[in-house]
Amino acid sequence: MQTTGALAHNWAGNITFGAARLHRPTSIDELRRIVAGAERAHVLGSGHSFNTIADTAGDLIRVDRLPRRVEIDRDRRTVTLSAGLRYGELTAELHAAGLALANLASLPHISVAGSVATGTHGSGNERRGLASAVRAMEFVGPDGETHTVDAESDPERFPGAVVHLGALGVVTALTLETEPTFEVAQWVYTGVPLDAVAAHYPEISASAYSVSVFTDWHSGEATVWLKRRTDREDAGRPGERWFGGTPAAGPWHPIPGMPATFCTRQGGVPGPWHERLPHFRSEFTPSGGEELQSELFLPRERAADAVAALREIAAQFAGVLQIAEIRTIAADELWLSPAQGRDSVALHFTWVKDQAAVLPVLAAVESRLLPLGARPHWGKLTCATPATVVELFPRFADFRRLAASLDPEGCFRNAFLDALFDAAP
Repeated sequence: MQTTGALAHNWAGNITFGAARLHRPTSIDELRRIVAGAERAHVLGSGHSFNTIADTAGDLIRVDRLPRRVEIDRDRRTVTLSAGLRYGELTAELHAAGLALANLASLPHISVAGSVATGTHGSGNERRGLASAVRAMEFVGPDGETHTVDAESDPERFPGAVVHLGALGVVTALTLETEPTFEVAQWVYTGVPLDAVAAHYPEISASAYSVSVFTDWHSGEATVWLKRRTDREDAGRPGERWFGGTPAAGPWHPIPGMPATFCTRQGGVPGPWHERLPHFRSEFTPSGGEELQSELFLPRERAADAVAALREIAAQFAGVLQIAEIRTIAADELWLSPAQGRDSVALHFTWVKDQAAVLPVLAAVESRLLPLGARPHWGKLTCATPATVVELFPRFADFRRLAASLDPEGCFRNAFLDALFDAAP
């Protein structure tokens, strides 16, 4: 086991964790002893969060050195994996076994457990967030004992436990639902007018298995990525003109000036699901953390209203926004999922790494989108107060009670969670 008192930073470097110690246990027994002896503890995944959700004043724990597990159950069509694995470490092995996950995030470099804990997602009208693939979780509770929560045997608590913000314990393993492997081809269309995006967004978002709309908001145009399954009727190329856009002349990176070699294969060339659904290739690091991120989830029927609202303040984005992305997520019933109870459209913002310059613009964005029902991503920047945030999640008070029942002394709470729990009714 490695234990240090050194400072730890998140991926972007905008957060320095205040932990007294950083542990990287190499066995479940070591982990249990750490947790049992800690007054306060919290887990750090791959560090791809932009706020203090993973911070603690006590013991910070990483689980990436726990024994590796990838256990496939073909009869149940599930895979059980160690929590420290990143998607890029899991997906190729699943594909080789003839299996797939229905959805992936744009980055395969993020940890599976961290993505689940914060409600991270991919894209597609019929694609639910990544946490919806979870069928069971194993975790170490505050007393150092191991526990399991399962969708079949514990249906009442399970929807509250999956997207958990690190408040319930240290997750050590996850069981995910799989399906037979499939291939995807992706096309990129540039020069799509934002007027067309606003007027035809339901048709645009329904035009492929996974759709991403990129824009800087002030140019009046968008670039659209279409990821189509080759075994579906919509697998063919959309055409030379598509909602006013044309096929990209060559490989394309979402952020202007960045090399497209980082990106997954485009131009309609079919490939395995795990090499097309993400935007970025797992063997490359798409950036060195030189960005900040925020994201807001709205009811999908408010997409056109959101586009109109952001275009009104487009001039404010110049100089602080690298790129924005619009995606859809299907509704689920996980209590703290940003898509809980409603089909959603997510508006993602990749900002320059200058928090002082970004926050006033983000405040302007949220002042227009929160009245439309927007929910902030748990792991990204927001200017919304904790009281505002908890009001946007109808089951948050239930989650607070669940956390209190599993962690009555608040071992896994931190300042981020304290503020939210104190604001909950």
